[in-house]
Amino acid sequence: MEYLTRKQVRNFDRHAIETLGVTGLVLMENAGKNTAGIIGRFLGSLTARTIAIVAGGGNNGGDGFVIARHLTNRGGNVVVFIVADPEKITGDAKANLDIIENLGFDIRYMDKIAQKKLSHELEAFDLIVDAGGGTGISGSLREDMGVVVTQINKASRPVVAVDIPTGLDCDSGTAQGPTIRAELTITFVAKKVGFSNPASEDYTGQIIVADIGVPLCGDLEFLK
Repeated sequence: MEYLTRKQVRNFDRHAIETLGVTGLVLMENAGKNTAGIIGRFLGSLTARTIAIVAGGGNNGGDGFVIARHLTNRGGNVVVFIVADPEKITGDAKANLDIIENLGFDIRYMDKIAQKKLSHELEAFDLIVDAGGGTGISGSLREDMGVVVTQINKASRPVVAVDIPTGLDCDSGTAQGPTIRAELTITFVAKKVGFSNPASEDYTGQIIVADIGVPLCGDLEFLK
């Protein structure tokens, strides 16, 4: 399949975890590692390159924590900006946050006041990785995430979106408020159906599909 809907993305993940026995941590590790490899090729070289990862509190943020680790392994200079309440980061995302904390990464927790000044922090980086929100977001963003997205765009730095630009609707490909404008979107498993809307190109930029270790093939009845 070339495109997946929001519901199909959820069904794919559920099938991988509950039927195939691939844990969420393995899926997140594969997604983050493969994304880091694509970012490395996008930049040409990671040596001495500065990369800001802006992470939310869900699994998209968890992907960002894995990406941070693998970009650092490849020679990048990475800073992680967390734009969510750390007490609400749980599950696989929390496990990967714990890892980079234990490794001594530069992690900056941005409260609502700091979020309004985020563009000033981001202007110093060669690249921004948007790991704020994933395919589960529908409708306009909540106010604080809208502020974060506006600040990322205001920084006027190249942006790579993880799975989908934060604020872009997975199914319609439309923006109903502040939405990340990326130069590159690295999406997982397959393109999202909203990407078939020509209007989405203003937000996705180039699109590359990355695998997460589970192929989309065979009997796909589970997607329905």
